Amino acid sequence: MSGLAADHDACAALLGRSGSSFSLPIRLLPAEKRRGTTALYAFCRRADDIVDGDAGERVDPQAAEAALDAFAADLERALRGAGSADPVIRALVDTVRRYGIPPEHLRAVIDGVRMDLHPLEMPDVEALERYCGRVASAVGLAAIHIWGFRSPEAIPVGHACGLAFQLTNILRDIPEDLDRGRLYLPAVDLAAAGCTRADLRRPEATDALRRLAAIEVARAEGYYRRARALDGLLSTDGRVVFRAMYGAYSTIFHAVRRSGAGIFSLRVSPPKMLLAGAALVSVATGPRGIGDSW
Repeated sequence: MSGLAADHDACAALLGRSGSSFSLPIRLLPAEKRRGTTALYAFCRRADDIVDGDAGERVDPQAAEAALDAFAADLERALRGAGSADPVIRALVDTVRRYGIPPEHLRAVIDGVRMDLHPLEMPDVEALERYCGRVASAVGLAAIHIWGFRSPEAIPVGHACGLAFQLTNILRDIPEDLDRGRLYLPAVDLAAAGCTRADLRRPEATDALRRLAAIEVARAEGYYRRARALDGLLSTDGRVVFRAMYGAYSTIFHAVRRSGAGIFSLRVSPPKMLLAGAALVSVATGPRGIGDSW
C-alpha cells in the first residue's frame, strides 16, 4: 500500500470510529470523491477534538490553544509543500490539490473551533452567522469543490446550508453546551423573548422560553428554505450526498421544532435508523421543504 493510500485509510478509520451521521452520505459518493470528503471530515474532526477533547474530559484551554496552533502551522507547512508527519494533513493536502479547494475554507474551520476555547457570547445574529460560517459553511464550501458544482451561485447558497445545519446542531445541543459554559444563541434573541441565560436552566417551560425557541426555529427555517436551492446547483454526485445530508439534518430540525421549549432541558436525539431512513428518502425524492409533510 502506498503512503498516500495509507493516509486516506487513516482518515477512513477516523470516520469509522466517530460514529458520525455523515458516514452514510459520504458512502454514497464515488470512490475518489469519497476519499477526498473523508479526508476533509477527518481534518475537521481532528480540529474539533483538540478543542473539545474526549467525552467527559476537561480541556485545558492553554494546552488546547497551543495544540491548535501547532495543527494550523502543520497545515500551512504542508500546503507550502514542506510535508507533514500527520497522515490526516497529508491526505487533506492531497485533496486540496486534486480538487482545487481554496485553503481559506480550511483556515476558517480552525478559526471557528478556536472560538470555542474562550468564553463564548453571541451578542447578535451577525456574530452567530460568523461563527456558523467558520465551523460549518466553510466545511460545506470546501466539500462542494470535491463534489462538483455547476454555478458560482452555489457558494452563497452553500453558505446558507451551512448556517441551517449548524444552527440545527446548536439547537439540538443546548443543554450540553451550557454544561461546557457555551451559549450560541444571540443575546438580542434572549432580550426579545424576555429571558436571561439563567432562565435556560429552568426545568419547566416558560412563555419566555417558548418565545425564544420560536425565534430560533424561525431563523433556521429561513436558512433551510435558501439551502434547498443547492440541489440544482451541484453535480450529480454532489446532489446525491447533499440530499442525504439535508434529509438527515432536516429530520433533526423537525424533532427540535416539535420539542419547543424542551430543547433547553433535554438534548434532542432522533434514532440513527430514523436519520438513515430520512437520508435515503431524501436522495430519492429531493430535499423537502420545511413545511412539507413528513
